[in-house]
Order: sequence, then structure tokens, then C-alpha cells
Amino acid sequence: MSFLRPKYITFDCYGTLTNFKTAALTRELFADRVSSERMDQFIKDFAAYRLDQVMGDWQPYGEILKTALARTCKRWGIEYRGEGQVYYDAVPTWGPHADVPAGLAKIADKIPLVIFSNAMDEQIMSNVDKLGAPFHKVFTAQQAQAYKPRLAAFEYMLDSLGCGPEDVLHVSSSFRYDLMSAHDMKIKHKAFVARGHEQPANAAFGYHQIPDIGGLPSLVGL
Repeated sequence: MSFLRPKYITFDCYGTLTNFKTAALTRELFADRVSSERMDQFIKDFAAYRLDQVMGDWQPYGEILKTALARTCKRWGIEYRGEGQVYYDAVPTWGPHADVPAGLAKIADKIPLVIFSNAMDEQIMSNVDKLGAPFHKVFTAQQAQAYKPRLAAFEYMLDSLGCGPEDVLHVSSSFRYDLMSAHDMKIKHKAFVARGHEQPANAAFGYHQIPDIGGLPSLVGL
């Protein structure tokens, strides 16, 4: 078996490393306005509006959440009560998926680890500190003034690292936010973490699939 030998392993954070608990919080906050039978669709619609919001000009992440949630409520004909701020405040409190600390520990002292997160500077380090491994660099959408999946976010990350797309292995549990754009940026080496919240698109994107971060060391021979 041939192993990947990247200069950096770059990661999405929320969903891939950090257990992003928006669905559970939505079920809690909207139980009085959305029936249990329809809640899954409400959660999907909220996710779709978050994606739509980040595709425009950069706005603070709190505004992304508030506007996306307000649009979802309008579409559903239910009252929006300002819950967007509740999500924003909750994000820094969320910790990693159970497989993350041990998986990262096997790599962190061998290959520099990097995060690019759709986050604000004031949020992200609280999440990173809970991951249990040192990171070489942590970049945010606030720094780049662009959110993934916009290519400008990836350009910022690569330019800041002073490397080319051939030098990184990009790891994410999302095709729509990360791996499709990484493909467009000519990042050849990609790992899809099959967390279950997105299904693989197709083999044309050229990725390695792993069940969790515990599967990552084997890709790089560790």
C-alpha cells in the first residue's frame, strides 16, 4: 500500500472534528412550533439556508445563523424568536466526536495539523482546545473574509501556509462545504469522514473514505 505524504493535513472543524449539535438544539428550541414528524425537514431546510448565506459576501457568523434561521421560519410560517444567538453562543461549548482525540494524537507530532473553520475568531479556539491535539495553524472565515465552500477560503488557507494544493491532505465530513471545492482547487488528496450527515457525491472527486478520524493515520502510514 502506498501512503500519502502531505506537508500538512488540513481539516474542516465543525461536523468533522467538533460534534456540531445544531440538529439536537433545533429539536429542543422548536419543539413547540414544529411537529416531531416534520422536524427532520425543518432541520434540513435550516441547513440549506445556512449554506445559502455563506455563499454571499462575508458576514459575521452570528448574522449567518440569525438570517438563515429567520428565513427558515418564514418559509415554514412560524415565529422566529431570535434563537440564532442561542446557536452562536452554544457553538464554542461543543466538544469533539469521541474518535477525534486518539486519532489526532497518532499524527500531530509527525505531520502539522491545520484547521480552516467557518467560524469567528472568538469562537474557534474554545473548540480547538477541546480536540486534544496541537494544531500548527487555525484559520477562520473571519480572517479570510470568506466562508467555505467559496474558493476564496481555500485560497486564503493555501496562501497563508505558503504551499500549493499538492502539499495538503484535506479532511472533511462534507462534500458541499469542503471536498467539492477542494477538488476544484486541484487538491488531489482528500479524505471523506463518513459521519452520516452527508453521503458521498461520486468517485470522480477522487477521495479516500474513512469511518472516523481513527482511520486517518493509516492513510499517511502512521
